[in-house]
Amino acid sequence: MDTTDERQPLAATRQRVREELRERILTGRLRPGDRLVERELAEDLGVSRVPVREAIRSLEAEGFLVVQSPRRVVVRQLARVDVEELFDVREALESLAAGLAARRAGKPELRRLDRLLADAARATQRGEGARITVLNTRLHDEIVAIAGNGLLSTMVQPLEGRLRWLTSQNEHWSELLDEHRRLVEAIASGDAQRAGEYAAEHVRVNRAVTLRALFGDAAEDERPAG
Repeated sequence: MDTTDERQPLAATRQRVREELRERILTGRLRPGDRLVERELAEDLGVSRVPVREAIRSLEAEGFLVVQSPRRVVVRQLARVDVEELFDVREALESLAAGLAARRAGKPELRRLDRLLADAARATQRGEGARITVLNTRLHDEIVAIAGNGLLSTMVQPLEGRLRWLTSQNEHWSELLDEHRRLVEAIASGDAQRAGEYAAEHVRVNRAVTLRALFGDAAEDERPAG
């Protein structure tokens, strides 16, 4: 079979397949419990089975897939404890990132954050949910970049996909935009403590919203946000 990966560097093909499968999970095209079949995915993506197999291993390591047997791979169904643990880690990392960013952000960095907020405002006005999720993720990524801590970036990177998935569960888009504006204002103030505290509050608000969206009444005993 003439496949597109024969005409591309293997590393680029691996990356493309991994990103495509991750995107399908994040956008809900592949839902929790859905089975992934190497042969079908290879035909669908126009590649050999090798990059599909490697993408599956990579996404298993990221926590998106579960290999139940050599011939059965499914999209992972996150349990409440998985979500709780992700939010615990996210709160610690984003609080640290915001505090460091408040110390380091200059006018160019703040302009980049303002542009992302402006793009998010337009997407919110249009009700573009997928676009909002991407822009919100970029905003948080930019804050981590401004923080300028290499170890922090290394710790965040393996969690990015799952954190984006969590972000996509919150469809209170106008409220999210307001929270992000206040977060950027806190960073712009140069007050590291204020920025860190607000980042933690922002994560706690999203924790409550996400738990309610995913588990309904099971989240009623969640601690109050903020």
